[in-house]
Amino acid sequence: EVQLVESGGGLVQPGGSLRLSCAASGSTFSVASGMSWWRQPPGKGLEWLAKLNSGGTSYGNAAEGRFTISTDNAKTTLYLQLTSLRTEDTAMYYCSAGSNWGQGTQVTVSS
Repeated sequence: EVQLVESGGGLVQPGGSLRLSCAASGSTFSVASGMSWWRQPPGKGLEWLAKLNSGGTSYGNAAEGRFTISTDNAKTTLYLQLTSLRTEDTAMYYCSAGSNWGQGTQVTVSS
């Protein structure tokens, strides 16, 4: 079973960028199974952002055009590049691989 640990969150000003990482231990990511990024804003439900699998990448409305999902060549780390950040992007960000989830990393967008 793969264990996932997210990192890279923090406080950033509107318009700024961050790169989130999701490190896998215990196993490598299975591209065939797919890996995803999600987020949960304060007081709101979980929102799917992006997915990467053997078929390529796909994005939800909130991520399209601003966020990019990728992995390293060894398939041990999943990334989410966040650009043009807005205050409404403030949320806890999670990665998932199959039924495995990380603990999340907080992104706060504020001036």
